[in-house]
Amino acid sequence: MDEDQIPLLDLEKLKVISPLGRGAKGVVFLVQNEASNGELLALKVISRASIKKKVKDKDSDGSEYKRICFEKEVLRRCQHPLLPKLRGVLSTENIVGYAIDYCPGRDLNYLRKKQTEKMFSDDLIRFYAAELVLALEYLHGLGIVYRDLKPENIMIQENGHLMLVDFDLSTKLSPKLPSQSSSTESTPSPKSDALTKKKKRISPFYKCCHPVISAEESVHPAESVKSETRSETRSLSKSNSFVGTEEYVSPEMIQGTGHDFAVDWWCLGVVLHEMLYGTTPFRGINRKETFYRILSKSPELVGKPTALRDLIRKLLEKDPKQRISVEEIKGHDFFKGVDWEKVVQISRPPFIPGLFDDEHVDGIKKIDVEDFVQGLLKVDDDVTAGVMEKEHKQEQDAAKDLLVF
Repeated sequence: MDEDQIPLLDLEKLKVISPLGRGAKGVVFLVQNEASNGELLALKVISRASIKKKVKDKDSDGSEYKRICFEKEVLRRCQHPLLPKLRGVLSTENIVGYAIDYCPGRDLNYLRKKQTEKMFSDDLIRFYAAELVLALEYLHGLGIVYRDLKPENIMIQENGHLMLVDFDLSTKLSPKLPSQSSSTESTPSPKSDALTKKKKRISPFYKCCHPVISAEESVHPAESVKSETRSETRSLSKSNSFVGTEEYVSPEMIQGTGHDFAVDWWCLGVVLHEMLYGTTPFRGINRKETFYRILSKSPELVGKPTALRDLIRKLLEKDPKQRISVEEIKGHDFFKGVDWEKVVQISRPPFIPGLFDDEHVDGIKKIDVEDFVQGLLKVDDDVTAGVMEKEHKQEQDAAKDLLVF
């Protein structure tokens, strides 16, 4: 989708139904676009003031601009039924935002809590796992490492299929080249679909990021390394960033030795374990113990040996070079009989939500988006900075302490 094809949203024509959630950088609202036949959208809104304030910080590296622009760029490029599409951008004097399709089924955590046993059956896990494999394979084909796979970021669309959302922690590496056995539909050609560097007309949304960072720089820089193969030497890329959610972080992320696409397969293993047992495999009483368990403990796969438990074990291989690859995942016994070309075409997924979630529509009242966002995100800057600095130091100290084991 070119910049000039992205619809510009009119705040006056958006009926705000309710807030859906919030993060460090913005608030997500359920809105109805009256300019588009009442289309339901999930609108992520960021305060301009909060962005500018962080950029003016003497210790800022411009990452706020980079991440916001990068997430918008990913949404613009994604053309896959299991990934969000950019439905429009919003730009006012006080806020910027972008909209994707609303997922009435909410996330996998919400669905798990609705289960009587609080866990999923193998058949349910197989369906959702297959869709996650296809979504991640597609992203890797674009050169995007997702890096934050967890139930809260796995939404359920109106048709019952999954949608992977929130690319705030994603990064760009050299595209993952598809193998001969990979589907051309599930993994696009990097030549045609990789994030391009071609200059395009700047949209009103993008102006919030200019001139601090250019379109060419909106993907995160990565450190190039060389990998020898039997027939050739080809350039790959790794990132040395320390990002992610504590219980889902991979060993190589903690060790700081550089990571690539394999971190997403580790996260998939953690998610499948959580779907099967109701808990993540390495959770400790604090961050340091969690990291220690990730680095040194094998997952406890209680129960008789099954194909699913074997797949989880291979996904949770601590050495990323030995971790199961996407081709091996798709050929694993757990997915025996799965027609990968038809997974996203299934007309009756295991769970199909209603159009609305009652929790989101009860007690609707008029919400002023700008006032809501600015009020919610208006926090004492010193306190916020102190908390963030403390948490970051705790993560780094815990990772450094564990490297001696």
